[in-house]
Amino acid sequence: MSPQRIVRLFFASTAIITLISPQCLRANPQPILNASEIQDNAASETSPKAESELQQGIALTQQGRFSEAIPHFLAARGHVSDEYAENFNLALCYVGTSQFNHAIQLLTALKISGHATPGVNNLLAQAYIGARQDKQAFSTFQQAVKQTPQDEKLYLLVAEACMDHQSYDMGLDVLNIGLQHLPKSSRLHYERGVFLSFENEVDPARADFDLASKLAPGSDIFYMAAGQKAFLEGNMPEAARISREGIQNGHDSYILLTIFGDAVVHSDVRADQPEFKEAQTALEKSVTERPDYAVSQAALGELYLMTGRVDGAIEHLEVARKLSPDDASVYSHLAIAYRRKNETQKAEHMLTMLANLNQKQAAKYKSGSPGHKAGYISSERPRRQPSSNLFE
Repeated sequence: MSPQRIVRLFFASTAIITLISPQCLRANPQPILNASEIQDNAASETSPKAESELQQGIALTQQGRFSEAIPHFLAARGHVSDEYAENFNLALCYVGTSQFNHAIQLLTALKISGHATPGVNNLLAQAYIGARQDKQAFSTFQQAVKQTPQDEKLYLLVAEACMDHQSYDMGLDVLNIGLQHLPKSSRLHYERGVFLSFENEVDPARADFDLASKLAPGSDIFYMAAGQKAFLEGNMPEAARISREGIQNGHDSYILLTIFGDAVVHSDVRADQPEFKEAQTALEKSVTERPDYAVSQAALGELYLMTGRVDGAIEHLEVARKLSPDDASVYSHLAIAYRRKNETQKAEHMLTMLANLNQKQAAKYKSGSPGHKAGYISSERPRRQPSSNLFE
């Protein structure tokens, strides 16, 4: 599964964490103020209209509507009492709409103007990762670590940004540093297990999943880690069993729903068995909850294909392809689906894309590059609505 373009972000004024989906519209590039302009604007006269624009921007940001929020923040600039919050949230929206260079300019200006806060450094590190500037990202991340070494969210958010942009080695470095400071963090061990799975480090990944489960018995992490471990080992019945148990115990996150559904799809369960219907219900719920999650989209597409719902299969597989363009299985299933619809040209196109992808992967193997999925890879991420907790 290739990384999803989901960004972990902060709200400056409330310290709330949220994230966005890849479907968010990109805003048009906007001019960025430098540090001196930010300082000058801070001294400008405030106005009720500007304050209203700021609040509207924050409200839209909390809903994940980053493109819509940007014009409100721009309208408020220079005329609100809390310029730091205004500029920080604007930078947040730029990251949220993948305008990473704009965000870098604005966040760097905030630092120069005296606002080198942990939140700024955290978000700036994520922006650098999005812009493929890993050296600057890691340096900024280290500054944030010095400021808040015990902040679990810091390591998780930056690591997730690394996952999204395929910076796997740096992601592991981030998590290793986090575990030096928080060796008993079940979430950090879980996340490192995911990264190690991506690196084909099966035994260390298994050890991290085991430790994550041991550190958080009965929690969402317990069931996620156990399910991931079973998937990593190719034990689909166990993956289905443990994820179903977690769901029945109230941990029905989109991750566990997907693990259960995907495990059933890749097991020997027949379409006429009750468990297959359970899997369909679980995957449909996961897709509804998180339509930007490629794994559940692909699994639901495969399930529909198995039951002859070709149009539905194509719909979900195409979504998965857009979200995860490096997932070879999506192309093979799309080729089958298009053939069943007698759309030969589209089927051949999928096979050509699959062949090109396989060549690309073969070149990575020869060069020793990481990134092949050894097992079922996914990562629990917060739901889109505002929350003071990283994991709900």
